[in-house]
Amino acid sequence: MAKAAILESVGTLTLGEVTLAEPLAHEVLIETKACGLCHSDLHFIDGAYPHPTPAIPGHEAAGVVRAVGSEVRTVKPGDHVVTCLSAFCGHCEFCTTGRMALCMGGDTRRSQAQPPRIMRADGSAPVAQMLNLSAFCEEMLVHEHACVAIDKAMPLDRAAVIGCAVTTGAGAVFNACALVPGETVAVVGCGGVGLAAINAAKIAGAGKVIALDPMPEKRALAEALGATHSVDPQANDAVEQVVRITGGGVDHAIEAVGRQASADLAVKVLRRGGTATILGMMPLDCKVGLGAMDLLSGKKLQGAIMGMNRFPVDLPRLVDFYLRGLLDLDTIIAERIGLEDVNKGFDTMRRGHAARSVIVFE
Repeated sequence: MAKAAILESVGTLTLGEVTLAEPLAHEVLIETKACGLCHSDLHFIDGAYPHPTPAIPGHEAAGVVRAVGSEVRTVKPGDHVVTCLSAFCGHCEFCTTGRMALCMGGDTRRSQAQPPRIMRADGSAPVAQMLNLSAFCEEMLVHEHACVAIDKAMPLDRAAVIGCAVTTGAGAVFNACALVPGETVAVVGCGGVGLAAINAAKIAGAGKVIALDPMPEKRALAEALGATHSVDPQANDAVEQVVRITGGGVDHAIEAVGRQASADLAVKVLRRGGTATILGMMPLDCKVGLGAMDLLSGKKLQGAIMGMNRFPVDLPRLVDFYLRGLLDLDTIIAERIGLEDVNKGFDTMRRGHAARSVIVFE
């Protein structure tokens, strides 16, 4: 049996116990060591995005492999791994054309004819696995294409945040934006994803990097991670400030909040030919667009799910960046908590003042 934070219904998580099945041929059983709290989890907990319940959220995790299925070749027991919600099948059109983050991953989940991966402790009912992982649990049972082995020198509490926030933010810079050294970047929203994007922009050799967040403490964090300038997006002249700093607007604007106003702001601060990349999970009825003059100015708008990652390659590189002192994960992590404090962690997130909270499993 394993202890887990279970979403029984919209609103709050309840601690309980579950049992996990034995790994099938391509599955991996992982002892969870750390899991970050992500705003995407909060969307499901608060009901903004629907999901079957009961379910176990959590998708930004690292741990140690305890058992593998008979056909698993990518990891072995004892390996330290980071998990990634964008599990990929490896043979669909998206995978074979190098766009693994777009894979729908149907073949990485169990069929209805197979027993569920997670059950109530008494075996009475299944518990839904959320985003291929369900990491708010002492153990995870995942497809082998939902995890990757990493250097054992990497601290697992830092490794966990690479699984979503850093993969999404840094991936947007390295993959989706393909940033050219010297180009200018604005990042709207300085939570975990936004801070990772700022740090990655510095690593990639961006020119001016402008952080936009209404919280002064988050703007200070952004400057510590590589932002050359910071702006309060709620200021009446926020757009004018960015245009003035950059001499005409930014080459890349990255939205890392998931709000209409922040997406609109990302478009407004673009220079001619610039690209706005939306990372945040918008309300389901939200629409973001370009006006006629934006189109005539060659501006572009794109989504980038999970930073358009290729995580079996990207995650070990990000680990290497940390171990070499290039990627600053210590500043991104605001607190470490136990599983029993998960609801308090999300309350902290709702207040919006801190960066990342990470659950550390004993």
